[in-house]
Amino acid sequence: MIKNFKWLLFASLAFVACNNNDDEVMIDAASSDGKPLTSGTAVVTKYVALGDSYAAGFSDNALFKLAQEGSYANVIAQQFSLAGGGDFKTPLMADNVGGLLLGGNVILGPRLFFNGTAPVPVSGRPTTEVTNKLAGPFNNLGVPGAKSYHLLAPNYGNVAGIGGGTANPYFVRFASTPSTTIVADAVAQDATFFSLWIGGNDILGYATSGGSGTNQTGNLNPATYGSTDITDPTVFASTYTAIVNAMTAKGAKGVVANLPYVTALPYFTTVPYNPLTVSVLGGGNIAVGQGTIAALNAQLYGPLKQALTAFGAGGRLNLLSATAPNPLLIIDESLPDLSLQLKAAFTADLGVATATAYGVIFGKARQATKDDLVVLTAQAVIGSSPQGIPAPLNKFGITYPMQDKDVLTKAEIAEVKVATDAYNLTIKTIADAKGLAFVELKGVTDQLASGGIVYNGFTTTSTFVTGGMFSLDGVHPSPRGYAIIGNLFTEAINTKYNSNFKKVNVGLYRILYPASL
Repeated sequence: MIKNFKWLLFASLAFVACNNNDDEVMIDAASSDGKPLTSGTAVVTKYVALGDSYAAGFSDNALFKLAQEGSYANVIAQQFSLAGGGDFKTPLMADNVGGLLLGGNVILGPRLFFNGTAPVPVSGRPTTEVTNKLAGPFNNLGVPGAKSYHLLAPNYGNVAGIGGGTANPYFVRFASTPSTTIVADAVAQDATFFSLWIGGNDILGYATSGGSGTNQTGNLNPATYGSTDITDPTVFASTYTAIVNAMTAKGAKGVVANLPYVTALPYFTTVPYNPLTVSVLGGGNIAVGQGTIAALNAQLYGPLKQALTAFGAGGRLNLLSATAPNPLLIIDESLPDLSLQLKAAFTADLGVATATAYGVIFGKARQATKDDLVVLTAQAVIGSSPQGIPAPLNKFGITYPMQDKDVLTKAEIAEVKVATDAYNLTIKTIADAKGLAFVELKGVTDQLASGGIVYNGFTTTSTFVTGGMFSLDGVHPSPRGYAIIGNLFTEAINTKYNSNFKKVNVGLYRILYPASL
């Protein structure tokens, strides 16, 4: 009756294949006007990068050697090296498979590649063992998964804390001591220049979990936060101030970046809110069938609509259309719970047991709207069967609501944007107060979604898989995406410090990694 969700992947594979597969990108020691490169008023002899997975070079749902070498921090360091910059040491993974081992057990799986139909894991087993300590110090201190306050957290590199969530396995590999902090390891290097891009994970986990976490605004104790919670803006401001103060205490200059709305990432914009149609017409639609739609309207949607209307909530649901795409059925936890009312309405016709089930299932249900965002992982859920639910209510998104983790509702999106705006106000205020270069990245996502960004004759968009900006996890950049980010940082540095570092040619960077590296 219902076909599997189809990926929206109609671009030619030849287009992907024609992109450069040579990962050795040549750089030029002269600026665009032919003059020697200069750092201007910046001193780049010792550059340290602070941040999260973006600084580390995370891509295709994993961290691996080649992606690390193409991180935006490494792109910047390459340009610095042409104007007096020193070595830039990165805590490289052991392979290009990606993933991590802890005591020989796989705790994070390998990277993804596009097999012509969908993103799938590469073959092979991770060989990077967390407990194999690396000798530092390291210039690239980007730590995947780190939130702002983690940069100041003692024992974040203590292997004993991994199981309890107080330590990060990536930082465990290269922390100078188990009790150190990321910022302490940065400060110890006496950096003359630093980059800082942090705060995305303070919101991202909440968003990718469909708002399943808690908005901790008003809670000033991050020790009580969960991994999918939104960080209180005051906590962020205090943390960010402390990080910048520590990095500039000895006169170092630097560059900071603000935060785009994470809801603009392909992870949230790829799966349509209304994929249910009579037949598959492209665009990722799911065929329901005309007969099925008629039956659903008669046996489920019609009675539910009638009952909800009687309770003043008829706007939650409409009959399915045989001619237009139909929205998914979802749970919205912000709605008043009408389970008892629905139970009462259906008891006479369905009996107490079935009517009670209807009340529980549909008490906070509604159809999705264009203001809701269906997360990327939900593509595998639509049309599947919830455990323990009998027919005919056993189709997620059609006869059984998509759960909270699958959809970011309009109200939850607003929470993400309010927090982001507050963080960005802090970042800009501190950048101005400290005289740091500032990268405006919040507006970049708008450009990517509306026509794209043009660099070196290549148009890059946020379209999943084929757009060129983002990797196959829908969150982290592709090689070309990291090159573009590196260029944006370079532009800000040049503007602030009167330097003339040359931007890289983004056309020399892949848009996708192949299965074999």
